[in-house]
Amino acid sequence: MSTVIAFIVIFGALVFFHELGHFVFAKRAGILCREFAIGMGPKVFTHKKGETTYTIRLLPIGGFVRMAGEDPEMVEIKPGHRIGLMFDQENKVNKIILNNKEKFPKCRIVEVEYADIEKELVIKGYPEDDNESFQTFKIDSKAVIVENGIESQIAPIDRQFGSKTLPQRFMAIFAGPMMNFVLAFVVFIIIALLQGVPSNEPKLGVITPEGAAKSAGLQKGDIVESINGSEISSWTDVVEIIRKNPNQKLDFSITRNGTEKDIQVTPEEKTVDGDKMGIIGVYSPVEKSPVQAVKSGFTETYFWTKQIFVMLGKLVTGQFSIDALSGPVGIYKSTDEVAKSGIYYLMKWAGILSINLGIMNLLPIPALDGGRLMFFAVEAVRGKPIDRQKEGMVHFIGFALLMLLMLVVTWNDIQRFFL
Repeated sequence: MSTVIAFIVIFGALVFFHELGHFVFAKRAGILCREFAIGMGPKVFTHKKGETTYTIRLLPIGGFVRMAGEDPEMVEIKPGHRIGLMFDQENKVNKIILNNKEKFPKCRIVEVEYADIEKELVIKGYPEDDNESFQTFKIDSKAVIVENGIESQIAPIDRQFGSKTLPQRFMAIFAGPMMNFVLAFVVFIIIALLQGVPSNEPKLGVITPEGAAKSAGLQKGDIVESINGSEISSWTDVVEIIRKNPNQKLDFSITRNGTEKDIQVTPEEKTVDGDKMGIIGVYSPVEKSPVQAVKSGFTETYFWTKQIFVMLGKLVTGQFSIDALSGPVGIYKSTDEVAKSGIYYLMKWAGILSINLGIMNLLPIPALDGGRLMFFAVEAVRGKPIDRQKEGMVHFIGFALLMLLMLVVTWNDIQRFFL
């Protein structure tokens, strides 16, 4: 159960912050965001606040922010339609009822002659309660359309995604992956603040209960001045000498609380990748400071970003097969293993996954954020956007192929872990 909770929390956080990036920058650009969703498939939770409906969906395979204008606005009011209109205090239309008008006894029934709910924001027609005189009704920019009892806010052209400048659209899409890198950076900073950052001081950190250091009487905080007469100036010096001398007695000269002591320690022998080395069971010292934590955040984010790109390069060059990829099942199993090692390892795993999600979404693959950014780049070069229908077809094909890949990877995970 703890693994299930850990997986849900980590997945939810990664998707939430990714979609939050899209959402914040879309709102800043003035784009109407109809829905903010975590997960895909049927809705299990819905809450409407302001212009946006916040939902949690059943399948944990992503999320989305539904922006006005990304998909064609489906509602079309044609001449001859009989619709119901309701008005605000300024006598502007704030509710357009398409059917079931009997449920709104106070609405005015109008036979439409002309309607524009995107640019002009007007409806022209003949109200039934005014001797069929032709009238023009102005529409409030936040009016809603009611169809089958469901309200949907209209999207004037200036609130639609496509009407925004190229930089605004770019940031609304790029901000999702960007937030994954920001999340990883913050997670690594928090880990460094809680755990501390490894220091290169010649000072002993945590002593393991059954190691040679504990048996010899060394203590956490001891400052190593010399080993076998050789002056020590860094933790690197300490590690190098210990590793080179398995099963050899070493004379440590240390300072403890201002008092000098001489302690003899014999490193135990350990074989790593075929090489024999000495260990005494002591960790490096750590430093807890905000400055070092921020530096560690940058270092860890850069390191894991580089590592993931290296892995991608090997996948492209054929050094890794598709069997090396993991889907939700594989990630769940890995989370289970990491969770057994403790909360800090779990937090680090979350940071690595966040970077991975950010990088994957930036790849120039149709249907992903990187694919859309690629079309923006082409638009910048051409000076005009690519036909929306052609772009939509490319993204549709890309999405279908991604779903196929997801099925293959998930089946491989199931075979690897359960069959």
